[in-house]
Amino acid sequence: MSTEGSVFDLAALDTEIAGTAFAGRVQHFASVGSTNALALEAAQAGARVGVWVAEEQTAGRGRGGHGWHSAAGEGLYVSALVAPTLPMTMALWLSLATGLAARAAIREVTGQVVDIRWPNDLLLHRRKCGGILVETAVDGAMLRYAVIGIGINVNHAGFPAELEALATSLRMESRGKVSREVLLGALLRALDQEISLLVQEHRGEIAGAGLLERFTEASSWVRGKRVKVEEGGGYTGVTNGLDPRGFLLVDGDDGTMHTVLSGGVREG
Repeated sequence: MSTEGSVFDLAALDTEIAGTAFAGRVQHFASVGSTNALALEAAQAGARVGVWVAEEQTAGRGRGGHGWHSAAGEGLYVSALVAPTLPMTMALWLSLATGLAARAAIREVTGQVVDIRWPNDLLLHRRKCGGILVETAVDGAMLRYAVIGIGINVNHAGFPAELEALATSLRMESRGKVSREVLLGALLRALDQEISLLVQEHRGEIAGAGLLERFTEASSWVRGKRVKVEEGGGYTGVTNGLDPRGFLLVDGDDGTMHTVLSGGVREG
């Protein structure tokens, strides 16, 4: 693992991501409100591909309107704008695919194997080290574009008291600083590959395991995990796989098979 200064070397990064859709399209900022907001603004102006990365976010957002702790210079705060030819019914699959991409990148750079809490939380030793927020726009039944926001706790040495029991970082788990630039390169390569696989799967061109099967293998939360779920008034049960749309199934203690639509799944 290498260390780094506070400024990304975009020329070196472009070499690392040559051949991907993101090459030559990465913009770096010292401080922004939200990288997703910048990407959405560009998308609404007609852009269909790009990457925005910031040293810090002052208004970082997570799924469900939750805030994201974006300490300056310590994490990877990045948003990618993509426009794959996919039906809107596969929008959730983008979040699952991004989780797999982040998992692959973290393993490549640090050797750490993260778990994925459906649909979008990255966990190390049961504490959160990253999260994903996908925001989409549609054109009829098809996806017009998607903004994929990814936050990863990289070189944090600690967290505010209210987060200590819930959060961790790659540095804390790896016991050494991690290059955010190297991690970003690995992440963008993996994300480009996962999106290509999604398009191929939609076209029926995938012969091996599909996304849902690969996500199920990568996540301990998909099957056999006792959980409590916030939505639907709240309930408890045991996870029982994914439905064909990618939503989580929970065999409820109330005798009902629930379909989780919006997250809020915790150990129960």
